[in-house]
Amino acid sequence: MKTARMLAIPLLLVLARVSAAAPAERPNILFIYADDQPYKTVRCYPETPDWVHTPHLDRLAEQGIRFERCYLGAWCMPSRASLLTGRLQHGIQSMTMEGTYPGSHYDPAQCPFWPAQARLQGYQTAQIGKWHTGTDAGFGRDWDFQIVWNRPAHPENAGAYYKDQILSFNGVERKVAGYSTDNYTDWAVDYIRGKDRDPNKPWYLWLCYGAIHGPTTPAERHKGALAGKTAPVPADIYGPWPDKPAYLEKTKAWMPGPDGRPARGKAGKKKGEAKPGLSYDRWVQQVNECTMALDEGVGRVLAALDESGQRGNTLVVYTADQGFGLGEHGFSIKVAPYDATISSPLIISRPGTLAQGKVCRHPVNSPDLVELFCREARIALPWKTHGRDIRPLLRDPETAAWDAPMLFTHTGRSYGAETNRIPTDNRLVDTGGVPWYAMLRQGCYKYVRTLVAGETEELYDLQADREELVNLAGKPEQRALLERLRAQTVDELRRCEAGFVDAMPPTKAMGKERP
Repeated sequence: MKTARMLAIPLLLVLARVSAAAPAERPNILFIYADDQPYKTVRCYPETPDWVHTPHLDRLAEQGIRFERCYLGAWCMPSRASLLTGRLQHGIQSMTMEGTYPGSHYDPAQCPFWPAQARLQGYQTAQIGKWHTGTDAGFGRDWDFQIVWNRPAHPENAGAYYKDQILSFNGVERKVAGYSTDNYTDWAVDYIRGKDRDPNKPWYLWLCYGAIHGPTTPAERHKGALAGKTAPVPADIYGPWPDKPAYLEKTKAWMPGPDGRPARGKAGKKKGEAKPGLSYDRWVQQVNECTMALDEGVGRVLAALDESGQRGNTLVVYTADQGFGLGEHGFSIKVAPYDATISSPLIISRPGTLAQGKVCRHPVNSPDLVELFCREARIALPWKTHGRDIRPLLRDPETAAWDAPMLFTHTGRSYGAETNRIPTDNRLVDTGGVPWYAMLRQGCYKYVRTLVAGETEELYDLQADREELVNLAGKPEQRALLERLRAQTVDELRRCEAGFVDAMPPTKAMGKERP
């Protein structure tokens, strides 16, 4: 049985490997996690409008490494599941969607989470904020301390992103008022300063904000703060997309507004009619106003680390579950395989230990971060993960020697063995109308294979074409590169045990070829 092989390493052997490691002191890990946040909302990213103000995140980048691109998941739940298991979506066994959305379930015996191993191997683990990975939030098994908004357990409360949340305090539930971003920050600051934890143990805190997920609601103190600001309009906000997959015509969300600037389309009175809704500029303003409380929260938790003398021994990682399209390629959703829709901001910092003020162009994924956490904390996992050891990038972020390919898979709401068979019905597009796909990054190139028969492949040079406007897959002079990346994608899918690898339908560029 596959799961049995994953869990085959005896725990005593795992503990022996940990005890053999050298220095006694292991770092704390503060993992700050936003929701639906495009990298274009963090000022230190060059694509961000110059009126965006995120001083605390920018300072964190100055004290660490900013990654140009990070791919953690196509949407909220699989990104979290990958960050709990170290495996890509197709390799997460027993996770399933069930009941009223976002109802979901998993079997901890088949789907163990790495914080449970961290507890067994000397860490105190804590999670604060949004929980979106099965009704079982794992308190007492994965987490020593937990204050969570468990959306799968309370679908009726699943839209309460910013106020009146049903929260579980170490398994005891009650409804809480107040702005959620500020609440989560308050509790994280208390934890960092020593409340509810053992001062003699290193700690791992996963701080999961719900912002800036819809209904994107800024704190009262920030509402209207950016009124009147104008955002650059993406070149292909209306299309057409002749060299991209056909589904983009169905997912386009924007139309000209009354003033000629883009506006999000909304349903009109007549069937099939669309009319302009929220303006593009107001939407971008609102998203960035919502980000302001996140930035303040980052400033407060970093101050708590400094004031408590823990900054030097704490690995701080800031990221988000995935990006969110702000008009690029016509999108106002996540999921699709373009950087604007799925790439997260990522900053990694530990002053005195890691490089500072550097930018890394090499992309990472969720399993890579789990691998980093476990290696830095000297935690051995008794199952196979899909991550790469990215510590060389933290020592030398600007290295040109790194060439390890990075794989990413999107299989809708299906996980594990459920992904072995590629569906041909509506389940293929059960998340925002975006079909399943496999994506590979190597160097400056991105290859995308949409798992729809006869669909075009995609190939982008992200150094020359950062906005992914020109698909190179159909250009004869790029055929050798296309074939190499296609084959490499298949190799990586095999390495990461993708059951669907031999059933992928042929693409338009491939004709009748099989992988």
